[in-house]
Formats: sequence, structure tokens, C-alpha cells
Amino acid sequence: MRKIILPVLASLALATPALANEARVEARGGVYWLPGNSEATAGVAAGYDYDLGSTAFVGAELSADKILTSGTKVAYGFTGRAGAKLAATKLFVAGGYTTEPCTGCEGAWHAGAGAELPLMGKVYGKVEYRHFFVDNFADSDSLVAGVGIKF
Repeated sequence: MRKIILPVLASLALATPALANEARVEARGGVYWLPGNSEATAGVAAGYDYDLGSTAFVGAELSADKILTSGTKVAYGFTGRAGAKLAATKLFVAGGYTTEPCTGCEGAWHAGAGAELPLMGKVYGKVEYRHFFVDNFADSDSLVAGVGIKF
């Protein structure tokens, strides 16, 4: 029995690093703006990316972001993303829905793009732009930078 189990366990242990599907969490901050006004924003996100071969991926992300001014609340984002892996860097486009960022505001569909760059080991840096398509109000935008860890 040992002759079967030990080689199987050894092969799984050696194969595990080759799996690039990965979970991630990050903290981020940046600026949120609409015509005539801009405010600081801060948030967190968690996601999971699935490999589509050696050069492409798709993923899902949940986020919670707060515009750092009175009268706002945490907006929750539900985002899908797809992109290319260029060496250790990931370039991606993203789209999804974000709940209302303030009382009396509306939730909005969003689309954007970004990049994740390795910093050290499993730690990465990220920059992302999002455009929010808001009904009955002016569209808005955000640009955030963050630091995260991959699992």
C-alpha cells in the first residue's frame, strides 16, 4: 500500500505549484470622481482567477468600497474579469455591478481595466480604472491602487 500512496502523494505535492488558479485579497485606495467633484475612496476586495492556458485567465471578484466623505456608505461590487498573463504581470478588463454608494444614489453597472504586478513572493500591486454607468445621474469614475496577497 505504501508503494502506491507515497508516489501519489509525492506527485500531488510536486504538481501543486504548477496550478496557477489562485485566490486573492487586497486593500486599495484612490479617487472617485464625477463632473465637478472628486473624493478619496478606500476599500477591500477578494477574488479568484481561473487559468485558461498559460497566457489567459478569467476571474470573479467581490469588493467593498467607501467614498471617504459624509453622506456615503459602503458600495458592494460584483465583478467579472478576463485578461492576459504577460510573464508575471496580469492585464485585464473587468465589468459588473456596484450597489449605491450613498443614500438616494443608484447602483450602477461598471466597466474598466487594470493591471496586477508582482511585488514580492505572493504579494502583488494593482491599479484599476472603473467607469460607472449611472441612470438618472451623471456617470462617475474611479482610479484605485492596492496591495494584495495571493493564496
